[in-house]
Amino acid sequence: MPGHLLTIEEYAALDGPGFTELVEGRLVTSPGSGRRHDMAVCLLAAQLERQLPRGLAFVVRAELDLRLAPDGAPGFARRPDLMVVGRAALTRAGGLVRADEVLVVAEVVAPDSKRTDYVVKHDEYADAGIPHYWIVDITGPVSLVACRAGDLDAAAVTDTFTTDIPFPVRLDLDALVP
Repeated sequence: MPGHLLTIEEYAALDGPGFTELVEGRLVTSPGSGRRHDMAVCLLAAQLERQLPRGLAFVVRAELDLRLAPDGAPGFARRPDLMVVGRAALTRAGGLVRADEVLVVAEVVAPDSKRTDYVVKHDEYADAGIPHYWIVDITGPVSLVACRAGDLDAAAVTDTFTTDIPFPVRLDLDALVP
């Protein structure tokens, strides 16, 4: 590994960074999530797939360039559990998904990343201009906090999450855990 803080370009050029993220130029290993977490991500994606409007798509665990640093400066890249993007982002040549291509980021909270998901990533996604951040907590009862433009004052929803913003969707939260 390089002995200096990485730019987003250097991070993107690494050969198979694995489950890492880039925080202020530092490589950080993403915590292991476990089967229950991974299943919840898959079940969330399945529910979304049936409801996404034409022109939108989801991606799971893709690398996201938050674009929080100027070119050539130590960069920021996260690997969200799920993102909703315009289909054009899927056909664009080039590696990482860019923050300006993302409509929704969803993180399923893992026990060892609770503070990171609720506080750190919340602030980073807001600073990156991502308009919607959904925090899904699968510890009983299953809940979803839908943050808009960095607002964390949204109440946790249990049972069923329904919204028309940024697109109409109805999610059965209890169905996210077997």
